[in-house]
Amino acid sequence: MSAKFRDYYQTLGVSKTATAAEIKSAFRKLARQHHPDTAKDKKAAEEKFKEINEAYEVLGDPEKRKRYDQFGADWQHGPPPPSGGGFQRAGGGFRPGRPGAAGEEEFSFGGTGFSDFFEQMFGGRRARGGFDDAPQRGQDVEADIMVTLEEALNGSTRQISFRRGSSKKLETYTVKVPKGIREGQRIRLAGQGGTGAGGAGAGDLYLRVKFQRHPDFEIEGANLIYDLEIPAWDAVLGCSVTVPTLGGRVKLKIPPGTQTGKKFRIPGMGLPEGASQRGDLHAVVGITVPENPSPQEKALWEQIEALNRA
Repeated sequence: MSAKFRDYYQTLGVSKTATAAEIKSAFRKLARQHHPDTAKDKKAAEEKFKEINEAYEVLGDPEKRKRYDQFGADWQHGPPPPSGGGFQRAGGGFRPGRPGAAGEEEFSFGGTGFSDFFEQMFGGRRARGGFDDAPQRGQDVEADIMVTLEEALNGSTRQISFRRGSSKKLETYTVKVPKGIREGQRIRLAGQGGTGAGGAGAGDLYLRVKFQRHPDFEIEGANLIYDLEIPAWDAVLGCSVTVPTLGGRVKLKIPPGTQTGKKFRIPGMGLPEGASQRGDLHAVVGITVPENPSPQEKALWEQIEALNRA
């Protein structure tokens, strides 16, 4: 299966020399702009949002970015990704094992949330088990599936599809994403992996969960972290702000004299933790100051400085 090269730097609108902070800032800006919850054309926004997420999934990860930069548009001539755990690669071009071994099939996926290019360059793992003489069970196959934080919170059902090797048959399955699933967990589709040999059964298909990056939140276990930026005067005088959560916005009172880095805990507004509990949302304060103050503003700041020096 062939796939078109994707320029992730172009997707995020950053240069190839961009710092990690610049890449993160570009992602957040674009992700907020194209988030399906706020865009008018939700279908178009959803596709754009997936593209932005995929680009950040690569450029925001030092190892993936290194590999991407190393091979670039010549990626098809580079070595396969690290094997990690012995699963068959879920994209084209890489077939583990000796020639003729059972289950040496290429899988091309749809509905996982990632492009063909990503699947082939980053998505797969090798198959577990040895390569004994027939009969031989088919290989297990692993692919990534992008899951939103809302899906992790509430659960969902997804349609995924794939083709085996050169087959024209498109196999489609309904996959249940259970409530409370964590990043790195795998969803098993029994008997949907590589074909067995000599009458042995097929392997299994595993979908490894990757959380879709959110424009507002970072993830720490079951907790969500939100960067709350407030102007200097609100930090000094105190204020009330609204903070986004996965279930809407909530009000938060900022007391006078709040310092940068102050963390406010909003209990029970994180991701699921166990059968009936949720983690917390932590709003971390960052204080902003005017970049280009007017003459009047500068005069007022000078008065404040003079008062504090007196």
